[in-house]
Amino acid sequence: MSDHSLLEKYEGIKIRFDEVSQQISDPDVMKDMKRYVRLNQDYKQLDSLVKSFQRYQKMLKNLSDAKEILDQESDEDLRDMARAELEDSENIIKEHENEIRFLLVPADPEDSKNAILEIRGGTGGDEAAIFAGDLFGFKEIVAKITGENVYGILKFESGVHRVQRVPQTETAGRIHTSASTVAVLPEAEEFDIDLRESDIRKDTYCSSGPGGQSVNTTYSAIRLTHIPTGIVVTCQDEKSQLKNLSKAMGELRTRIYNMEYQKYMDEIASKRKTMVSTGDRSAKIRTYNYPQGRMTDHRIGLTVYNLPAIMDGDIEEIIEKLRVEENTERLKETEL
Repeated sequence: MSDHSLLEKYEGIKIRFDEVSQQISDPDVMKDMKRYVRLNQDYKQLDSLVKSFQRYQKMLKNLSDAKEILDQESDEDLRDMARAELEDSENIIKEHENEIRFLLVPADPEDSKNAILEIRGGTGGDEAAIFAGDLFGFKEIVAKITGENVYGILKFESGVHRVQRVPQTETAGRIHTSASTVAVLPEAEEFDIDLRESDIRKDTYCSSGPGGQSVNTTYSAIRLTHIPTGIVVTCQDEKSQLKNLSKAMGELRTRIYNMEYQKYMDEIASKRKTMVSTGDRSAKIRTYNYPQGRMTDHRIGLTVYNLPAIMDGDIEEIIEKLRVEENTERLKETEL
């Protein structure tokens, strides 16, 4: 894609950016929450593109000025400075063009959502449960992760995480292989799914486990059954039935939403190799080899030897490499 065609794209992007900027401040638009959220997402992506294009235009201007000096000036000092500027500008412009191409790839609208993270021990018995605990702190957990672009970052963790090490329960020093499963789901907002009350059966029951004197004495726990899909969710985290109901409704909404999202994931499964795009959460994505201090991400063939740091949460570099690979594959799709 030449600089001319890139700048042609910029003209259309700038027009769209101005339209979105105007619409987002329209009181009538703000009344439609679903449309308002979508416009906010568009605004953020377009704003990044506009700023990147503006930097690109300045780079092209510097390049043009350097060429003009070489064509018109006879002073050798000025010509040497122009040659250096020309060489630097050409390298920087090429890198920036690649950055713009990545930004031009439509963002996955799910990326900006919060995430529901599920970790469970898989094959390997007690050792699998112990490793699941190493990943988060509990052998089985469902957690809501909030923040900016949380799902877009954590989605690369979905899949089977395999561990090779000598278990704590092993007395002979033999290396065992076990696994834990990780699922990362985009959290559904209230306006993403239209839940009809007539489609939901609500049951209450006494909580069990830690919780003080109210346990087994009040019907605070909630079980919701979505009749059309058969999805069942329960919640007994809170002493308040209303709070449990709110949490259960949020989880139910997310699970129904993800049934549809999974169809989208399956449609593109054959096009990309990164795990997040296949939708197959049963596939092995990583191996953690403790004797060698090695972690291998099988999706992109990445092997690193800093396992202790990785288990402490230092995975930004890995996620960034996966994001680059994902964007590269998506860019190829747009160029077909």
